[in-house]
Amino acid sequence: MKCQKCDKPATFHITELAGGKPKELHLCEEHAREYLAENEQQEENEEAADPAESLSQQLAVGQTVEQLAKLDKQACPVCGITFFDFRSKGRLGCSHDYVCFEKELEPLLVNIHGETAHAGKRPKRSPTDTDRLTDLIRLRKELKQAVQSEEYEKASQIRDEIRRLEGDKK
Repeated sequence: MKCQKCDKPATFHITELAGGKPKELHLCEEHAREYLAENEQQEENEEAADPAESLSQQLAVGQTVEQLAKLDKQACPVCGITFFDFRSKGRLGCSHDYVCFEKELEPLLVNIHGETAHAGKRPKRSPTDTDRLTDLIRLRKELKQAVQSEEYEKASQIRDEIRRLEGDKK
């Protein structure tokens, strides 16, 4: 991603709440320093002018922190990755994460790619039955959890379902 003010790579991604609405900035190091220096001067002048507005902004930030904490705990039912894991690692766990975190990912994808739909080539050997594969991943995870919690009857039912999906006749 490029800096919004020049052609250098953006290394700073700043999100501000302006009037209760988020504003995203993507800047290189040089422009980020300039922007932050300008903001510091403006904040000092504004704090002296209206302390009530400053308090309301702090409350709005508190709400967003609570919302972010709630969002960070949201997990994909198929692979189990949390939104916090995605934010810290920058990688999703499975294709269903795009559905699970759709509302949060859509603005990010539009910002990065300019589109939300894939329009390029696809691999010739790509799996045709992805739903079956994701079901297998989910069932294997459930099987592992059932064995760890010593629920052997449930584990045997899950094992049988996995074998049915795989086509094994054991």
